[in-house]
Amino acid sequence: MQKFIHFANRLSVLLISLLLAVMCILVFGNVVLRYFFNSGITWSEEMARFMFVWLIFLGAILGLKDNEHLGVDMLVKKVSRRFKKILYVICNLLILYSLILLLNGSWKLTLLSVDSVAPATGLPYSYFYGIGIIASIGMGIVIFRNLYNGLFKKDTDHFVMTKDSEELTEPLAKEEGK
Repeated sequence: MQKFIHFANRLSVLLISLLLAVMCILVFGNVVLRYFFNSGITWSEEMARFMFVWLIFLGAILGLKDNEHLGVDMLVKKVSRRFKKILYVICNLLILYSLILLLNGSWKLTLLSVDSVAPATGLPYSYFYGIGIIASIGMGIVIFRNLYNGLFKKDTDHFVMTKDSEELTEPLAKEEGK
């Protein structure tokens, strides 16, 4: 299972990097063509928009996996371990519910837009809305993993889902002190 998670993580990072590179090339190339040659690639802006949406949703999956989303943990840090566990489960169940709503909405929009095509590229809009399905399933897998770890592992680090900026700089300060 760890090998699959590592492979999926590496594939996602590679795909995000590729999307960002192609998006930059398309937009920059289009700007140069319009500025110097009074022409352009008609489909580049639309394709860059498609790629940007995919990049954001794939990045959101990776951000959730690494607990890098914004959060408020003022209350969670002050309560007992047992209550932290209860709040952690409630929070993850609420996230899971919102992912079910995202999956349902994305599924409906994808089915509705199969026959609708983008004007410049001719791609079906279902490619645009289909990333919501992938993102909700990917994030759901992460939430189920978090719930399992939070309920059955003895480690208490799972219950605080955010990191303070001081916590991020502590390893660097320790390395510099050596």
